Amino acid sequence: MKLSNFNFELPEELLAEFPSENRDEARLMVLNRKEQTIEHKQFKDLIDYFEEDDIMILNNTKVFPARLYGNKEKTGARIEVFLLRELNSEQRLWDVLVDPARKIRIGNKLYFGDDETLVAEVIDNTTSRGRTLRFLYDGSYTEFRKKLNELGETPLPKYIKRDIIPEDEERYQTIFAKNEGAVAAPTAGLHFSKHLLKRLEIKGVDFAELTLHVGLGTFNPVEVEDLSKHKMDSEEIIIKKEATEKINTALKNKKRICAVGTTAMRAIESSVSSSGTLNEYEGWTNKFIFPPYDFSIANCMITNFHTPKSTLLMMVSAFAGVDFIKRAYDEAVKEGYKFYSYGDAMLII
Repeated sequence: MKLSNFNFELPEELLAEFPSENRDEARLMVLNRKEQTIEHKQFKDLIDYFEEDDIMILNNTKVFPARLYGNKEKTGARIEVFLLRELNSEQRLWDVLVDPARKIRIGNKLYFGDDETLVAEVIDNTTSRGRTLRFLYDGSYTEFRKKLNELGETPLPKYIKRDIIPEDEERYQTIFAKNEGAVAAPTAGLHFSKHLLKRLEIKGVDFAELTLHVGLGTFNPVEVEDLSKHKMDSEEIIIKKEATEKINTALKNKKRICAVGTTAMRAIESSVSSSGTLNEYEGWTNKFIFPPYDFSIANCMITNFHTPKSTLLMMVSAFAGVDFIKRAYDEAVKEGYKFYSYGDAMLII
């Protein structure tokens, strides 16, 4: 499969700058793979497609305020620091991206906050924009993390050009977020409201939670035409016994098993047993799913509308079929659906 198969014209005005007014009132396109039909609904209508003992797999990762702004020593130049992952909590070492990168060299120090009590020293280069920082802070580790959270801001994707507003802190987080560690939201889950979850629960739909800490690698551009040569960055996943038992029971009983988002799908497909059931797992995955691909666990998925040539579009195409997704995306553009993180949703059954 080639990269060029996943290109399409996406008008800039369809990139969602703001979320829908209410979480569960985003638009929902419903794709039926068997019938090859497309329906247009609201997100809260998805309850009509689920029955008792069906299961939804939720990614409960929590986004932390990963974007910081500091000043370089001596010159005072303003530098954006994007926290990617903590390497060592005792030494307070972090993998980060810096911008502008050309100004940041090993040995440089960056100062954060008006009081400049948080300082970071650059100790290594990792990629063109990547650096390893050692944070210097006098307080305890708990106080250090609190300071990072105070100084950081919600890491909205770069395509959103507006200033961050207070509502973003709540809306760029799912209502079931609990395990902190993501630098981007699992956006399909953003559409669930407490009211909708309660209605699903009353109907008898069950929920299984797992964790995949979303990294920026998910959004890295694919730069090779031959997709088999693309390498995904690793992301941390945690799948516990309770989730595997629920999912495997639904699998055995031939129930609808819905992966809420590409992150939930990647997590479960990274831990499949030889007999085709889900295993417990705690570790990392760099699994890249693109057509053709046989899915083992989920027979249904919820996802947002993705950008051209993205690995997310490739996964969705593998699940629904390349031609069917092309047709659905053509219709989405024509009908003015909103794309990307704050955009509308798709249910594939």
